[in-house]
Amino acid sequence: MTKVLIVDDDELFRTMLVEMVQREGYQVSTAIDGNAALAAIERSRPDLVITDILMPEKDGIELIMELAQREARIPIIAVSGGRRSISLEFNLESAKLMGVRATLPKPFTREQLREAIADALA
Repeated sequence: MTKVLIVDDDELFRTMLVEMVQREGYQVSTAIDGNAALAAIERSRPDLVITDILMPEKDGIELIMELAQREARIPIIAVSGGRRSISLEFNLESAKLMGVRATLPKPFTREQLREAIADALA
């Protein structure tokens, strides 16, 4: 079974995303930030990481960079809702430049998530 790690500091969004991904038939684990994600990846390497960009401690960009430095080669989907000072477009474009397989602006539909997962795992 394909293992997906969901990284997001927003508990409500993370719970909703877990539900959506599980309904697609994937095994899901979660982390609340980039540091927790790296620890989870060390314990059990996922087949896909879905990460928020803006998080406390270690954010999604730092997580993406660290995984690239480790040559982890895990497909990544970056999601972002942006903030007043930083647009979601800027966050997602930055993630694309770092080699993520797909990006999703918050909010997104189940169909958009399904397509992003299919693209990332292809």
